Amino acid sequence: MPEPVVRAEGLRKSYGPRVVALDGVDIDVRPAELLAITGPSGSGKSTLLSCLSGLTTPDEGRVLCDGVDLATLDDDARSDLRAERFAFVFQTLNLLPALTVAENVQLPLVLRGDQAEDIRRKTTEMLLQVGLADRDGEFPASLSVGEQQRVALARALSTDPDVLWADEPTGALDSASGEQIVALLRRAVASSRTVVVVTHDAHVASSSDRIVTMRDGAIEPG
Repeated sequence: MPEPVVRAEGLRKSYGPRVVALDGVDIDVRPAELLAITGPSGSGKSTLLSCLSGLTTPDEGRVLCDGVDLATLDDDARSDLRAERFAFVFQTLNLLPALTVAENVQLPLVLRGDQAEDIRRKTTEMLLQVGLADRDGEFPASLSVGEQQRVALARALSTDPDVLWADEPTGALDSASGEQIVALLRRAVASSRTVVVVTHDAHVASSSDRIVTMRDGAIEPG
């Protein structure tokens, strides 16, 4: 079995004295898989995703990316890791309303300092993949929620990340739009990317390669 892209060992995270979000979690994130993290509200799913991706530092335990402990990285190195190897999609989308669809997709490439010609090519490629090439000059407010989520996914994948972290990406979508997002996530995995998704959506879970179920801050056995 190939080495995990990300490995967590003994993760513990609390918010105040009474809220234990993670209670000794061990988990491997494998290359080129769609991993679904499920469980009831308050079970620690989003906290686990945040710790695995380096957005949150656990109180105890460690997160390794290709053998490097994220806790040993300074803020700049951790930011570089997230910018170069990771990408994120959240239910809140975080599209910039003053930018067009194309400009939203271009943003991480511009911030990375890519060449203008490469940015144009990649933007066109990504919008074609999500079926929105004809909407490139529109603003997010003119799109449906499902279309906005596809723009957010195009933006996240534009940087060719090794791992895509997604927190409830279909939570606000109807079933047809949700199926489109699942198809795009599967396409990303087929392109040798790893996708880790927190979800309550049974269709997302059933379309994954592996399901991890959390309860009370721990991973349920089996």
